[in-house]
Amino acid sequence: MIEAVIIRFLEEQTGYPAYGERPESPPDEYILVEKTGGGMENWISSAMIAVQSYSGISKLRAAEINRTVEQAMRDLDEIENISRCRLNTSYDFTDTETKEYRYQAVFDITYMEG
Repeated sequence: MIEAVIIRFLEEQTGYPAYGERPESPPDEYILVEKTGGGMENWISSAMIAVQSYSGISKLRAAEINRTVEQAMRDLDEIENISRCRLNTSYDFTDTETKEYRYQAVFDITYMEG
C-alpha cells in the first residue's frame, strides 16, 4: 500500500510522527497522509496523495513542517518501485473545526505495486 510506504518514509525523513488517520489524542505536531485518488495503466500505478502538516503551536510551525515534508518528498523516488513524485499544490489548510493549524501538500506519485 503506497500510503504505508509514504508514512514510514516521512517519519524517517522528517522526524515527525505520521499517521493514516487522525489519532484520538494527537501530538502537538504531526503529519497525516491520505490517498485522494489514483489509477493503473499497463500495471503502473498512480496516486494523488495529500499530506497534511499539523501544528497545535502556530500557523508558522505548520508551514515549516509542510516545507520539511515537501523537501523530503523530493527524494521519494529513491525508494524501490517509485518512479516519480511531483508536487501538485501546497497551501494553508487550517482546520476550523479542530482549531488546529495545518498546511496541505498534494503530490502525484507514479509507482509499481510489489
